[in-house]
Amino acid sequence: MSRPEKILVVGGGIAGMVAAAALAQQGFAVTLLESAPQFGEIGAGLTLTPNAMKGLDFIGIMEEAASVAVEPTRQRIQHWEDGRTIVGFDRSNQREKYGAPYITVHRADLHEVMLEAARKSGVNLVAGAAVVSSEGTSVTCADGRVFSGDLLIGADGVKSVIRQRFESTEPHFTGHVAWRCLVPVTPDLQDLSDYPGIIIGPGAMMNRYNVRGSKVMNFVFFARQDGWNEEGWTTPADPDELHTIYGHWCDDAQRLIAAAIQQPLFKWAINARKPLDSWIVDGNVTLIGDAAHAMTPFLGHGAACGIEDAVVLARALAA
Repeated sequence: MSRPEKILVVGGGIAGMVAAAALAQQGFAVTLLESAPQFGEIGAGLTLTPNAMKGLDFIGIMEEAASVAVEPTRQRIQHWEDGRTIVGFDRSNQREKYGAPYITVHRADLHEVMLEAARKSGVNLVAGAAVVSSEGTSVTCADGRVFSGDLLIGADGVKSVIRQRFESTEPHFTGHVAWRCLVPVTPDLQDLSDYPGIIIGPGAMMNRYNVRGSKVMNFVFFARQDGWNEEGWTTPADPDELHTIYGHWCDDAQRLIAAAIQQPLFKWAINARKPLDSWIVDGNVTLIGDAAHAMTPFLGHGAACGIEDAVVLARALAA
């Protein structure tokens, strides 16, 4: 295909926002469509490893992202029965070792930095544009508006509309359910904040890490569970579910549960996508991020892969 002049990105999450900024900085005219009424991010926290941070450095926001995040100096994995440390990780040398930091950050804080980068790069940002179908390199929104470009990029998540161009299969339930909440760091939780990490047990685990200046911890509880597979970020959860699954775990786990049930608690089913033979169709439609390769979160690289997709695509198109 010849060099596209106008690029249309569908989806204003992490992958879409980084792609839009990176492409605009490479000289392309970029329009970014977001289905929500305004640009923003829901959810809670995420982890970005140095490879992802180097992706953010490509669009000039690595240090800005780090400034709204926490750079943990250590992490650990604990045993579910007695809380003992199975393995510890030294994170104090990430910048020296890899040339970029390792961060834990609230999604909304990171997204605001990315949004400002897209604005400064000249991206045409269009909110309230819920795409319902696409043909060629044009998309139609729920309100009837039509947007077109020379290249169409689907960054619209696990339930991607653009992916329907590649296959009709729906996302599949992985058999895992997650619960999340944000918890203020109080004196009785300070030791768990100072040494964040995972408590792991049979078919389940608890993850905790700091955000927002280590004044808040993001808790995520994972377990294998059948019979409920609603994907989303905002479904209220019954606190009794945590007691049922983790009630016999160690004292540290019980402290996490006690803190979690005092806060708004949400749950979602973890859905994923099977690999495609190609992420390109018709020579001018492609996918990035969860739209391309939605995965389970247990290695914490969903956002990192989306960022890498965005940067590699921008570099390839520029070349």
